[in-house]
Amino acid sequence: MTQSKKNLVVCFRSAPVEQVLIDRIARCWPEVHIINTDQKGIAKALWEADYFCGHAKVPVDWDGIVAQGRLKWIQSSAAGMDWCLVPSVIASEITVTTAAGVLSDQVSEHGLALILAWHRNLQAFISDQYFASDNPDYHAFKRKPTDDLTGKTVGIVGLGGVGRRMAQVVAPFARRIIATDLFPQDKPAEVAELWAADRLDDLLTQADVVILCLPLNSTTRGLFTAEKFRLMKRTALFANMARGPLVETEALVQALKEQDLAGAIMDVTSPEPLPKDHPLWTLPNVLITPHVAGQIRWRFEDICDIFCENVRRYKSGEPLINLLSPRGKELGFPLRDGSVPLWIDVKKQYTTRGEVDARS
Repeated sequence: MTQSKKNLVVCFRSAPVEQVLIDRIARCWPEVHIINTDQKGIAKALWEADYFCGHAKVPVDWDGIVAQGRLKWIQSSAAGMDWCLVPSVIASEITVTTAAGVLSDQVSEHGLALILAWHRNLQAFISDQYFASDNPDYHAFKRKPTDDLTGKTVGIVGLGGVGRRMAQVVAPFARRIIATDLFPQDKPAEVAELWAADRLDDLLTQADVVILCLPLNSTTRGLFTAEKFRLMKRTALFANMARGPLVETEALVQALKEQDLAGAIMDVTSPEPLPKDHPLWTLPNVLITPHVAGQIRWRFEDICDIFCENVRRYKSGEPLINLLSPRGKELGFPLRDGSVPLWIDVKKQYTTRGEVDARS
């Protein structure tokens, strides 16, 4: 009797994955049966999964799936892992690998764009331009104050894949870059000082721009409180390019209203989506984008790069890229301790974007 194939469930976004990518996955892993689903079907499909590549954005009965004992490997298509790392998954034998570093270029460029836009006061000039288009008597040529990123001290909180790339993209502007990380090792050349996470307060008192690049887990949730904002310079810009729940939103609103901070930019919020009547929308010193930093059109091709390489490694018994150790499961990110290869270090070897673009 022929043994039936194991099921690989794939779900990257609201719609099923494009066939060109499914075909590519099938070529690298012909031994599995692929179930290509969307977010509406993912919670049900995971009960049939032996392996899963993707990101479930809807509630999933992870406790039940763990108890079933069928699912063996989760390859996340996202860097943030709070969507699946519930206590039962953390304690289980399920292999978990992440997409940390896959979108580091995009998130960092988006962060730089927001930071520069805020310093150059682009939101005010763009608002004038649109107001003038609807009001013929209004002249949009009005000079307003601007500021420079050049010469500032930039503080990066969390020096993982995004944090390291963020350091590279702001380095041409910053006078000095300082950073904190839970594992303060392997300091990049662009960073002047890399401190342990318990020196966050030192970073906050020195930085002109504070960029949040942390994962969301039990120790980082709600980390930025009113007390943290009071430590920052009144002229400082706060930038959240990570996860909304890292920040106590009401404390941030109060700090901005009381001018404890000069301003804030964010691609993520808590809650998300931010209600249309939320006070953050009304503050003139705030720039918000709707969690789109990673929304580049070829991101799923890049995710296929890491997954197909990990499939090869999975079948050959080689170390998996971005593998979460038991401690990594608790923290939500692969440890930079030399124990596993990290995508940010090796991704240039596996770029296939041009091939996929040409076929699609």
